Amino acid sequence: MVGKIYGIGSYAPSKIIDNHDLAKMVDTNDEWIRERTGIARRHIAEEDTTVSMAVEASKRALQEAQMTGEDLDLILLSTISSNVILPCAACEVQAQLGAINAVAFDINLACSGFVVAYATAQAYIASGMYQNVLIIGSETLSAITNWQDRSTCILFGDGAGAVVLRADEGTGYQAVLHSDGRMGNALTCKSRQELTKEKMSQNEIPADMYMQMEGQAVFKFAVKKVPEVIKETLQKNQLDIKEIDWFVLHQANKRIIDSIAKRLQVPIEKIPTNVEEYGNTSSASIPLLLDELNRKGKLQKGQKIMLAGFGAGLSWGATILEL
Repeated sequence: MVGKIYGIGSYAPSKIIDNHDLAKMVDTNDEWIRERTGIARRHIAEEDTTVSMAVEASKRALQEAQMTGEDLDLILLSTISSNVILPCAACEVQAQLGAINAVAFDINLACSGFVVAYATAQAYIASGMYQNVLIIGSETLSAITNWQDRSTCILFGDGAGAVVLRADEGTGYQAVLHSDGRMGNALTCKSRQELTKEKMSQNEIPADMYMQMEGQAVFKFAVKKVPEVIKETLQKNQLDIKEIDWFVLHQANKRIIDSIAKRLQVPIEKIPTNVEEYGNTSSASIPLLLDELNRKGKLQKGQKIMLAGFGAGLSWGATILEL
């Protein structure tokens, strides 16, 4: 059995902070940000939360799939920025969707999270354990971003995307997933559980309790490892790179994506982007882009799509879905 996509949905907060707004907060400007990242604006949650955005994206995916929450038997939610610890965000989503027949749990693997969640769902479906699976990537990265740190605040945004898989006859593709904890210091965010009430009331949050990134290290890692894992995935599944219709990559940075395209010698037209509109939304970036492609009518039955994620851990992986 293999999981086929029956529905895709996404949600982004209405508030937008563009590069000109950021220039009023830190020493930067629109040209500097666009040149280095390709980002023009990002959506920022005010009333929305990681859970509420996940619910909205899921409702839209279920609607397209012509299913209800009760039809689901597994919910996987990838996030590093949940507004709840207990119960997990996936269980909160389960409750609001009325998915009374589903088991639900979170996956924490940052920007690789959606690819890992998709591979996990396919493994469960192939085993016959579950048939109807909801996969979500939802992030409120604005809550863990230091808005006085120019090197990171220009990058991140909020949003959610969701995909509904249903078991169908056939054999799926094998994913390739990697982690290397030795490189973990390149992208970090420490827990705030030890903060005193006094520091919290005065908003004195130490810098290491926001996301911190060694930009050059992450750039070099991504442009090397992503082409490698894509080639490894193609080889493992005995496919030629020309058979892939779309390469849907984690939307971290336009320069990273352009470098990956060059190394793979793939036409840039096959590597869609929306980082200009959303910034880096971590787990949410791939399903956000999938939904955008779907709404524009670019996804067609029989197409093969390479998904590739990379980020904290450090972690990276790729998988192939066929529509």
